[in-house]
Amino acid sequence: MSPTRFASEHKWIYLGAILVLVVLAIIGIVQYESVKSTNEAAEKANKLADAAEDAGYPRPDTEVIERALGTDGGIVCEDPATALRSALWKINVSNGAAFVGQRPVIGDTKALRAEAKILEIYCPEKLDRFKDRLDDLKTDDTVRRDA
Repeated sequence: MSPTRFASEHKWIYLGAILVLVVLAIIGIVQYESVKSTNEAAEKANKLADAAEDAGYPRPDTEVIERALGTDGGIVCEDPATALRSALWKINVSNGAAFVGQRPVIGDTKALRAEAKILEIYCPEKLDRFKDRLDDLKTDDTVRRDA
């Protein structure tokens, strides 16, 4: 049996081997990107957890941070300085009542610093615009942390 005849009779083996190699290469690339993304999310989550500890808070669960913020900051970094986000933040910083009983309160400075820290770690390009919005808000140390 000549080599040419053997190759032509078993062409499907060569095509199958090439196809398997291509599929394995694609799976490898996808897995590499997934691991790279997971490592980046874990690194950023650890940075944020360290910042929370440095601020005097208990260390948050980094897995929860990873799932919530991922690598890009998720909803926090979508557009933090828009009028809608600012209005929603002001609504959330109220006395907790609903409808006519709802009143604005002076927000806690540390809560704003926490959001600024998230922006600093996950989307630093949006931090300046957010800080410009913060200057318009009246804040103070309103939450007791020793209780």
